[in-house]
Amino acid sequence: MRVHIIGTGLLGASLGLALSAKGHQVTLEDTSPTAQQLAADLGAGQVVNPPEDLAEAADPTVAADAASPAALPDIVVVATPPDVAARVIASALEDYPNATVTDVASVKTRLLEAVRELVTEPQLDRYIGCHPMAGREKSGAIAAQSDLFTARPWVICSDEQTPADRLGEVIAMAEDTGASVLHLDPRIHDAAVAKVSHVPQIVSSLVASQLRHAPLEEISLAGQGLRDVTRIAASDPGLWTQILTGNAEEVRSVLIDLRTELDEVIGALELGPGSTGLLAKAIALGNEGHDRIPGKHGQPPTTYAVVTILVPDTPGMLARLFKDIGDLGVNVEDFRMDHASGRKLGMVDVSVVPAIQQELEIGLLSKGWQIPESAIEKEGTA
Repeated sequence: MRVHIIGTGLLGASLGLALSAKGHQVTLEDTSPTAQQLAADLGAGQVVNPPEDLAEAADPTVAADAASPAALPDIVVVATPPDVAARVIASALEDYPNATVTDVASVKTRLLEAVRELVTEPQLDRYIGCHPMAGREKSGAIAAQSDLFTARPWVICSDEQTPADRLGEVIAMAEDTGASVLHLDPRIHDAAVAKVSHVPQIVSSLVASQLRHAPLEEISLAGQGLRDVTRIAASDPGLWTQILTGNAEEVRSVLIDLRTELDEVIGALELGPGSTGLLAKAIALGNEGHDRIPGKHGQPPTTYAVVTILVPDTPGMLARLFKDIGDLGVNVEDFRMDHASGRKLGMVDVSVVPAIQQELEIGLLSKGWQIPESAIEKEGTA
């Protein structure tokens, strides 16, 4: 396919890298010449300078400018900031009258309403809203990755009136990035991302903001739990302001529910009658919600056994650990690593199916690894 990408930030450049790797003809456009050229230099596609009369050049009966392959794209992907996406989508529908136009914005309902006000019904038939659920804390083309969308959900918001051939083009493009396609109504999509993406961003940022004036000796106690909660707090304020205002109604609804539960916890911490029950309930309800988060590859949640291994913080030790685990014939379902404070030592939590936990521990102990409080030691003291 010939894909023209408007906007060469993280998502646009990553999409260009992924599609170029699959052999598609990708062209790039950005209001910033520097950003546009950077994405091209990184291999995301070819920079083009469309002819002045794009509508005329896009007509197959008119010879297109040889230096402007974007004049006849099959798909135009708008990857601009959310606050200008509607206008750019409307322009793309006008400038490329034969192309399917899609976007990667994280809010769909308001965007669709805005586009509908700017275009005709026939033009609207060529627009299909999308949202690849992928990203990084870093921004810009320099942070782009060709595998950014691999195994990630790619939401497509179509309806019964969407032309099947155009929908097929967008599905094929999404699948060629390695993403898993999901079809959702725009309102359902916005309600979902408020819960799984937008509110987590706010909570992460608010928790991190409490560290601004904390004494260094307090922050030095930080462990993996704090790092997990605040990882996305490094996100771009400008972009997230646009996302949150674009989905304000859904985000506000979730935050009101969260505020109600937070007020209950605050009240319980006055340690009045029934306070311990309220605190336990809050943690237990969190357990219940956590258990609903999908497992590996989108499969139902699975409870794994965790084996903790002490790993010296020296070159090659982590590689040696995973080689030893592989030699034992054990598949690692997940892992995380924390670093000891003041010591060159790492603590690696390896998640495995419970049935092989003891086998893994015995094997690693025989290979000289340190396993604090292993299941074998607990069994021996029982």
